[in-house]
This record gives sequence, structure tokens and C-alpha cells, in this order.
Amino acid sequence: MNHNFLPHTIAARQMRQVNRSAILELIRQGSPIARSEISRLLKLSMPTIIRIVDELIEDGLVRSTGVTAGAAGRPRELLEYDKNGSSVIGIDLGGTRLYGALANIGGEILEEIQEQQNFSTGEQSYLLVKEMIHSLIRMAKESQQKLLGVAVGVPGVTHFREGVVEWAPSLDWRNFPLKQRLEGYSHVPVLVENDVNLAVLGEQWFGTGKGVNNMVLLALGTGMGAGLIIDGALYRGHNESAGEVGYMVSGIEMLGQKYDGFGAMESIVSGTAVAERARKLLQGHGSKDQVDGLTAADVFAAARVGEGWARQVVEQTADHLSLTIINIASLLDPELIVLGGWVASSGDLLIPAILQRIQGVIPHVPRIEASVLGTRATVMGATCMTVHRAKDYYVIRRLS
Repeated sequence: MNHNFLPHTIAARQMRQVNRSAILELIRQGSPIARSEISRLLKLSMPTIIRIVDELIEDGLVRSTGVTAGAAGRPRELLEYDKNGSSVIGIDLGGTRLYGALANIGGEILEEIQEQQNFSTGEQSYLLVKEMIHSLIRMAKESQQKLLGVAVGVPGVTHFREGVVEWAPSLDWRNFPLKQRLEGYSHVPVLVENDVNLAVLGEQWFGTGKGVNNMVLLALGTGMGAGLIIDGALYRGHNESAGEVGYMVSGIEMLGQKYDGFGAMESIVSGTAVAERARKLLQGHGSKDQVDGLTAADVFAAARVGEGWARQVVEQTADHLSLTIINIASLLDPELIVLGGWVASSGDLLIPAILQRIQGVIPHVPRIEASVLGTRATVMGATCMTVHRAKDYYVIRRLS
């Protein structure tokens, strides 16, 4: 028998963790709330609620507000998610910059560090990450923060359980044992995850996707990727590379080609590709330094003031993003697609253009909105995932 296909069973301990996860999530989203209301909504006995809530208080996840409510003569203590009870270090290893933050579990940034990417080898990448974590651990100790762990978002294919980065071209990492090396150095639990997977969790907990169980974050930066939430849970795929939409193709001319670093679609719509397309259009116009220094943000700023060359690039970008969104929506039927990365600040130009292009092409057009977390989405997702991992968090699906 193939043991990969063995059905899962649930023991008493896991059932307790399922109930604990449901109670914690209800308190997190519904604060302030009384124990009796939790019991009514989740249909769990009061002794179970009392026992689990006491554990959550002891773990620094829940606290009493000190306020009571209810009918006269029957006061009910109100509970809330204790956002200051613990903290998390999140690291976002972007293609051109490294961003690290110490955040409480309510998603509030307490300390942050940002560094430009100025290395050329995988070992130099690692040393800069290590130094950033060291600085943030020191800040946590100085402010007497209870640290749950560290989560690192990597722009590439990662293997979550092993904490190995299979391939991250911008960092020069291939089969790099990042989790093992960082845990041996930092002495706190470390999670290693694809950066967009963390970002979509951040959007679901703290951003545009609050309360949404089926959503996609389409993130564009140096490259392009998507994070998928299906039935309330992060979906990684068989090879843990689900969401690598940068490898989609937009035409038959892309078939039979080899894409060693970045994929076919991200070679057209990533921030790097948008800037490069603009440079080609402007060759021979303006100073070389100005043209060579163009960024995707510069292109969209020029489009806003009516520059014809910039509007042409924006239209082409909207075309290819529309193809990507049509394919994603046709396959997954999400409620929401969030645009993240550099496109988040250009949603006013892109979203109406995309909606115009896809209307009628697919039967159900999802909501399309810009990220409200911006560059902090990955760090916010680090907070979410560290709480999940540290506290054995479960999401239950019922099959019908």
C-alpha cells in the first residue's frame, strides 16, 4: 500500500487542538466576547470553553478586558485577543531589498529594519539575513517581548517542512538548508516559506482579505507569484510550488522555450519587465541615466500625467495581467484577487482596465482589490503563520 494515501484519523489531543483553534479564532475576530457566547456559537460545553480559554490566557494569546456585560445580576467577563502577549520576527527577502520587522501577534510593527540587496553569492545572502535576525532578537530582548519565533519569506520555491529553499535565483540559493542554519544560530523556532504564501496569509488576517476563505494574492515585484487560500487554508501544491504563475504563458510563441531564472509571464509583467519595456520605448529620448534609472513606479507615474509611451506600457501590462487573472479565476473561482507588490499603488490605473477586459470572458468575475498592507504583507503573514505553527492551529473542512 502507498502510505502517502493513508486516510488521516484524529486522536483526543488533535480534537482538543481543533477546538482550541476554533475558540482562538473566534476570540481573535470577535473580541470582546464572553465565554457563554463562545459556547453558544461553537456549540461546545462550558467546561470545555473554560478549560481552553484558561490555557489561551496562560499562553499569552487571550486576556480578560476587565469589563463585564450581561443581564442584571449575571455579569459576564469579556475576553479579547491579547495582541501584546507575544511577538514574532518576520523577514521578507525581496528581489531588491530585505525587510525585517518585530511585530506583536496583533500585527502591529514594533521595530523594523530595511536593507538594500547588495550581495552576489548565496552565502552573502545568508549572512545578511542572519545579521538582520540577530538585530531584531536583540530588540525583542531589550523591550522584554516574548518571542514566539521567526518566519522568513523567500522569493522562490521552498519546502516548508524541511525549511529548505529549492531555488531562489535573486538570492543565489539552490537546495539551501535555511531553517537548519538559522535555528542553529538563533535558538528560536524558525519557519521558512515562500514570500507570497506568507503575504496572502497576512492579507487574510490583517488586510484586504479579512474573513475571506477563498482568495488569491497576485504579487508583482522583481518577479511574479501568487499565494492561494482555498477553503480557509494556505494551498502549497504537490511540489510546494503552487502559485508560481510567473511561469504561465500568454501565447503559443512561448512554448518550447527554456526559462532558467524567471518565467514567461513574469518576463512581461514583473516590475523589472515593465521598466525594461519602457526603456526600450525611450531609447534615444532623454538622457541615458534617466532612461536607465526608470522603475515600474516611474512608468505608472508618467502614465497618470498622460505620457503616451507610459500609457502604452500600462495598457500592455493590463493585457497580460488580465490573461493571468482569467486563468486563475477560471481554475480556482476565488471570491477575491488582491494585487500586491508594486502594482498595489497602481490599482487605480490597472483594476478598471483589467475588469473591462475580463468582463464577459469568464462566468464569474472575482472582486479585484489592491493590497492595503503593501510591503508589510509578508511580515504580517509571518505573524499569522508563527501563531499557527507554535500553537498547533487547525482548519477543518467538511467533505460532502
